[in-house]
This record gives sequence, C-alpha cells and structure tokens, in this order.
Amino acid sequence: MHELLAHLRSRGLRGVPEVEGFDDDGREILTYLEGRGVPVDDEIVLDSVLEEAGRWLRDFHDAVDDFRPVGPRVWRQAGEVELEPDQIICHHDPGAYNWIIQGGHFVAMIDWDMAGPGDPLQDLAFLAWTGVPLYREIPDQDVARRLDLLCEVYGECGPFTLLDRVVERMTLASDRIAAGIERGDEGLANLQKVGEPQRTRDRVAAFRERIPAIQQALG
Repeated sequence: MHELLAHLRSRGLRGVPEVEGFDDDGREILTYLEGRGVPVDDEIVLDSVLEEAGRWLRDFHDAVDDFRPVGPRVWRQAGEVELEPDQIICHHDPGAYNWIIQGGHFVAMIDWDMAGPGDPLQDLAFLAWTGVPLYREIPDQDVARRLDLLCEVYGECGPFTLLDRVVERMTLASDRIAAGIERGDEGLANLQKVGEPQRTRDRVAAFRERIPAIQQALG
C-alpha cells in the first residue's frame, strides 16, 4: 500500500494520504485529510459531488496505469499475485463512505487497504453502488440522470454497461467478505455486526428487480 500511495503522489494525484512511517507500536502513520465523511444511509450526495468523485476515479486510474511493480506483491484480498496485462491496481472500496467532503466538494479518498489487481470498471461499479446510490431505492429518473453524469465524467462506458457490471461487482464484494470472515480477517469479521455479507446479497437481489425500470428510464 505504501508503495502504491507513494506512486500516486509522485504522479500528482490529489486526495490521497501520504505515508509518514510507523509509530513505536508499529502502527502506520498517514497524513490527516481535512473534511467530513459521507453518512451514506442518511445522505445522497449532490450531483456535482458525484461528478467530482467520478472525475477523481478517472484520474486515479490514469495515474495508477503505469504502476507495474516487478514481481508479485501481497494484497489483502488477492494474496501474493502479479498484475495481469489487462489489470490495474484498483481501490476496490471507493464507496461514498470513503469519500472526504470539504466545502461541498469531493476532496479525497481514504481506506486503501483493500486495493489490489482488478478491472477499472469494477471500481466504477462500486462507486456507483453507494454514490448514485444503487443500493437504495430512489426514483428511477434520478438514478438514470446520475448514472449518465457518472459515465460522462468517467468516460469509459455507458450507463447500460455500468448497470451490467454492478451486480457482478457487488456479488464479488459479498463473496470476498464471506471469504475474509472464513480466513479470520478481523476487519471483515467486524462487518458481521452490520449483517454482512447477507446485507449486501439482499441489496443486490433487490437491485436486480429494479434494473428493468432503470433501463427504461435511461431510454
């Protein structure tokens, strides 16, 4: 993670913490990023904030594209693997709860511990899940408008393609949580307290039922 964050800062990517080393107890020290978090169950971010987050994700993927370490690296979810030619290092958890907002604007992304090899559209799908949001039921026309905004600023795919990727990505997320619990990952085990991974599985099932109406709203 430290190698990755150093690379991103060297590429001028804004909104990432800087590693300052370790304290006497072996805990890593990162710079503090000023702002507030997003309580995703109580707040839907402004269209402008969603656009800023989408642009930042595009900037991140562009900045990380040439981060190709020689030999394998150990990633929390993937283990010791090398990057495949068609992969980049994804954040893998760019939900709105990991955004930092300051003065009504998206300014940073935190919680990089899940980063690892993947497909960039996996990150975009994950961002849409809580950023649009897709995991909650909001008016279909609002979903369609915000999907269009997000795809336009990211610039890699259209909203229909993104919808297709969301079910795949969030199913993978619930499977990874279950696997982490099974192997004794303390952080992922803590998610059991909020009903994971079944909570996400139930939300994905409900989202599947809404997809036809969202597609109709998209035209």
